[in-house]
Amino acid sequence: MSHDDDVLKILLATDCHLGYMENDAERGSDSIVTYEEILKIAESKEVDFILLGGDLFHENKPSRKVLHDCISLMRKYCMGDRAVQFEFLSDQSDNFKHCAYPTVNFEDPNYNISIPVFSIHGNHDDPAGAGLYCSLDLLSVTGLVNYFGKCTELENVNISPLMLQKGKTKLCMYGLGSIRDERLHRMYLDGKVTMLRPKEKCMNLVVWGHEHECRIDGEWNDKQAFFVTQPGSSVATSLCHGEAVPKHVGLLQIRKKEFQITKIPLQTVRQFYIKDVDLEDTSLNLNAPDSSDKVIEYCRELVDQFLAKAEDEHTGHPKQPKKPLIRLRVFCPPNFETFSVQRFGQSYVSKVANPKDIIHFSRRKSEKMKPTEIDAEMLKTILKQEGFDKQRVEDLVKKYFEQTDDTKRLLVLSEIGVSTAVQEYVDKDVKEAISTLVDEQVKKTQNHLKQSSVDHSAIDDELQKFREERRKNVQGEVDDVRSILQSKVSDDSTEELK
Repeated sequence: MSHDDDVLKILLATDCHLGYMENDAERGSDSIVTYEEILKIAESKEVDFILLGGDLFHENKPSRKVLHDCISLMRKYCMGDRAVQFEFLSDQSDNFKHCAYPTVNFEDPNYNISIPVFSIHGNHDDPAGAGLYCSLDLLSVTGLVNYFGKCTELENVNISPLMLQKGKTKLCMYGLGSIRDERLHRMYLDGKVTMLRPKEKCMNLVVWGHEHECRIDGEWNDKQAFFVTQPGSSVATSLCHGEAVPKHVGLLQIRKKEFQITKIPLQTVRQFYIKDVDLEDTSLNLNAPDSSDKVIEYCRELVDQFLAKAEDEHTGHPKQPKKPLIRLRVFCPPNFETFSVQRFGQSYVSKVANPKDIIHFSRRKSEKMKPTEIDAEMLKTILKQEGFDKQRVEDLVKKYFEQTDDTKRLLVLSEIGVSTAVQEYVDKDVKEAISTLVDEQVKKTQNHLKQSSVDHSAIDDELQKFREERRKNVQGEVDDVRSILQSKVSDDSTEELK
């Protein structure tokens, strides 16, 4: 695409997860280093603006150091005297109505912005607590980020586009921050999601965040007739195959009604190699007395091969770490006696970034899960399975309920409640989410039994009936769980202020 006054140049990036493993001596600065590289790319390519697709931060409450580093980098690369070459046409008071200063930053006379940044929030850095603020609200107040796509209504989503123009090229940019899947799906079914659209416009491209695998080349959706680009994350936050795909950002160029995306490889990302090993597919004799030693030797050979490959494939960038991430997912039969993963990794402390969990043992792929009791291994096993790297936690909890024998399912706790509480714990580090949910739902069940005045012999039947009523009343259960957890977050915020 030719370079002229009609071409909008946008740098696409998602899921930077600033602050991921910030306390780790080896990997603590990975996310910040690569974020600086992204900003440098935007500067060198002289883009019109940067579009971030959510999860800029890994934590809902990033540390002061992470916030400091982020703000420092954005001030360094995004502020300056270079003139912004496009116009902002839509109603800023509507586009940024949730912001303290509802003005696009490059039109604020108090700032010199050379590279505007537009961003939505993700599920990791979404609004929470009193006032429903998030880290992007802070960056918005500093004038460094144009925060859009925040839904301020509980039962309706009305999306007004950001309308931009450069020369003869007009762009409508729709943003929607992270909303829980069940809630958004329900609102779509109820016709409560609306998008204001100029007559001459149609949806050409969807920029998708949250998923970490880099699939940045535009993929055509023939059912809905639009392209989808998924930039993926800029730092690996889980050791799964999707994260091992080389990391890129995208240079999106739009001229009138045509666009193209150019992949730009990131040079500072820590290398990551993963391999699945089914021991029964190897030539190893797993019944031999020294089988464990043979497997250790076999795994060492694979790790050494990856180390040699990492050395050959290193970009040479001075800020790309020397120690790669390596993961061997070893599938073994039930009777195989596994060895100490920690002891195995001790000899790789100076060579591998994750020596304590290079190897992950699991059951053979062909084995099916067997239902068991809730309090122990079923949920734990599912969360440790391969799927944990690829699915949302609420889907895994649902999977537990589907796989568990009906007579052993929870009668007191709800599927929605458990999944939501686990999600709060995993995504936002709300450590008391699960215990709070359990306490409140137990109290609710006790109160129901007291009011029902059922005979002792009929308690089980009444519990089953109560559970079915709650399962049918999805909206009521969602509202109840949200109220419980929101109350907990607000209490925690109050305690912090004290």
